[in-house]
Amino acid sequence: MKKIKDLIDCNYDIDIKGITDDSRLVEEGYLFVATKGYNVDHYDYIDMAIDNGCSFIVADREVKNFPHIVVDNINEKYRELCKKYYDVSPDEFTLFGVTGTDGKTTCSTVISELIGDTAYLGTNGLYIGDKEYKTNNTTPCISELYSDLSKVKKSKYNKISMEVSSEALLHDRVLDFKYDIVGFTNITGDHLNVHKTFENYVECKLKLLKLVKENGYVVVNGDDEELNKIKCNNLFKYGFNSNNDYVIEDVKYNKTNTSFNIKHNNNRVKITSPLIGKYNVYNITLAYIVGLLYGVDSSLLVKRISELKPIKGRGELLDFGQEYTLVLDYAHTINGIKNILETFKDYDEIITVTGCAGGREKEKRPIIGDIIMSNSDISIFTMDDPRYENVDDIIDDMVGDKKDYIRIPDRVEAINYALSIASPNSVVLILGKGRDNYMAIEDKKLKYNDYDTISNFFNK
Repeated sequence: MKKIKDLIDCNYDIDIKGITDDSRLVEEGYLFVATKGYNVDHYDYIDMAIDNGCSFIVADREVKNFPHIVVDNINEKYRELCKKYYDVSPDEFTLFGVTGTDGKTTCSTVISELIGDTAYLGTNGLYIGDKEYKTNNTTPCISELYSDLSKVKKSKYNKISMEVSSEALLHDRVLDFKYDIVGFTNITGDHLNVHKTFENYVECKLKLLKLVKENGYVVVNGDDEELNKIKCNNLFKYGFNSNNDYVIEDVKYNKTNTSFNIKHNNNRVKITSPLIGKYNVYNITLAYIVGLLYGVDSSLLVKRISELKPIKGRGELLDFGQEYTLVLDYAHTINGIKNILETFKDYDEIITVTGCAGGREKEKRPIIGDIIMSNSDISIFTMDDPRYENVDDIIDDMVGDKKDYIRIPDRVEAINYALSIASPNSVVLILGKGRDNYMAIEDKKLKYNDYDTISNFFNK
């Protein structure tokens, strides 16, 4: 708890128990900052913030009959207030940032494990050693972000490996962050409901380049058409193409591991990873390069890669004693779904359970549906965060006039059905949600988790 006069120059002596710009998150005694979002002016929600118990308001306009102060540059002031309230600054940390359409969670997690004594912050939450905290977004909102930084600071860690989403860059959540090393996985298009055009999406991703420290490094997937255009200082490219700085060679894919070489300046390093699939070859290579640039010895990186644990909800092989292969994966983009299906294409039978989110790009639904039905023996379509849309309407968009699929709108029933029909030579792919702990229906996030549904099936 802090006094408002300790956070901002004013004559009020009011206790502040929390800080946010989201009126829905306001609790008794909170400071509400009426920022201006990309599509919303939070000033319009001051009445809700007051109803929910806020004790003070910072705004860029007058507020009638309530303790407040008017400031210029409200969004900049919000970041300053968060720094003061949580007594923390991004400048106190060594920061590794990863962005891209796919692979952010895996790369950021692996970087934290390869470098050691490094917190991870992203879709799967905040991990500080063996402590885990939930987060609400890939890159948390500003107040939550600074709250997370304060947790890392108290732990005595001084390094953070974090996912940086396009929406975080769009909304300037990390504008005050300066990264020591940033990595770009790929850019294939996503969140166009927010960015409107692919060009806007690319431009937003590339904002991360402006947040690199003067002597920092940039690591990009040189096989990616958009990323290959990047030109900046201290740039390193990786990929299968021979003109990359770090070239991936001699890949051998197995059902339980992947091995490959990384060639750099005529030197080759052999990598063996328990993370399977071509997409994870890219992910591991990016993380390896980040580790090298930070100063970790190559032999130690190779050892740590061989000892990696599965990433929750990312190509996660689940073992409940079943005879068939069972995979839980977050794949929901066109590229991500292609990658996961390609990885398991050699199985006798592929059973896929997936859906598409409501209120998002409708144009990608038939493409995803076609990919699923063309590469699966049994395609089961179900709900995936329908929000205000009807689940059957979303499925109709995915399947078109095709008939070779199974429709089970209830996701629990869909997963249970897939698990019940699998044979010993099957692979069951549960796609779209990963380890998300909610189902977005209308404006609510109801408690739900794919892993729990799978666990309940085997333990009932």
